[in-house]
Amino acid sequence: MLLLSACGNEPPALRIGLIAPLTGDLSETGRATVEAAQLAVDEINDAGGFSLDGRSGKLFLVIEDNGDSAEASAGAVLNLINRGQVSAIVGPQVSRNAIPAAGVANASSMLLISPASTHPDTTRNRPWVFRVAFTDDFQGQVMARFARENLGIERAAVLFDIASEYNRNLAEVFRRQFEALGGRLVAYESYTRDRPQVTAQLERIRDSGAEALFLPNYYNEVPGQVRQARALGLNTVWLGSDSWASIPPVYRALLDGAFFSAFYTPDSDDIRVSRFVSAYRQAYGRDPVDVAALTYDAIGLVAAAATSAGSVEPEAMRDALANLDGYQGVTGSISYTDSGDPLKSAVVLRVHDGRIEYRTRIEPSPPGQR
Repeated sequence: MLLLSACGNEPPALRIGLIAPLTGDLSETGRATVEAAQLAVDEINDAGGFSLDGRSGKLFLVIEDNGDSAEASAGAVLNLINRGQVSAIVGPQVSRNAIPAAGVANASSMLLISPASTHPDTTRNRPWVFRVAFTDDFQGQVMARFARENLGIERAAVLFDIASEYNRNLAEVFRRQFEALGGRLVAYESYTRDRPQVTAQLERIRDSGAEALFLPNYYNEVPGQVRQARALGLNTVWLGSDSWASIPPVYRALLDGAFFSAFYTPDSDDIRVSRFVSAYRQAYGRDPVDVAALTYDAIGLVAAAATSAGSVEPEAMRDALANLDGYQGVTGSISYTDSGDPLKSAVVLRVHDGRIEYRTRIEPSPPGQR
């Protein structure tokens, strides 16, 4: 367990647990998580911290490495509650870790905000759990709508990890929405992390006549899948999910022409985004990926909840967050209504000539029309 803060140790204190994959396959996600969280803490503390009974309090991070493990994620929640003495937890990021961690947090009456988990089960029937991201149900619909309505795709295929909640749910939602819009799903292929070879699946997709291939898989898997598909002669429109935002720039030539859903774009002219991107670049020498932007907003939400509640008690902060309306973050306006899922839009980005370009924004349906 690692404790980080900006300079100063003035009471009152708001201790925030941060669960991140500092080791394992998603260590780049872990690095972005810690960087963004520390940037947010430093900025809030430098601006006077949060307000509690007329006094200014400081934020502190207590960091746990989950090693991209579901079991370790659940254990990290207990460590942060029992030893870290935190008032709220930010993380884990990916759904396969966030779902079990959220279950432990909810059972322990501990406020938890997952920045990037998009699976509905993360927050379902869990009043202590919130997310900053949109849900898989929404982004799966977004990519199906984009394929049919913006690109005019008639025949699509999907390749996904059937053992992962994130991948599987996105694949299912995309299939239902694409077919509901009149499209034909000509191939629906799966694999598992422990058996990642997909040659036979890609050959069937190639022979299916698919015009587009949706790959709702994690960023560390996608480049290898696309490289293998191209080697097999599969020429198609590549479609992806929010995890693609974390794919390293070295793979952009391989993915040229691909489209994927995202939470924000660093090229936005919104002043909040511009300031965040500038500060992140200055601190770390690179652009912040989606996970970084979502984590930055999650820390801001925790501080806003403490200020609104006038308390660092988890229950008071949870109640304040549940009634938060119109928090202006770098990933957009965030409001919570009847659940821990925010109302927010998605953007679709395009990989082109080594750059990530904004293509369009797709809004959610109003409440009651979902």
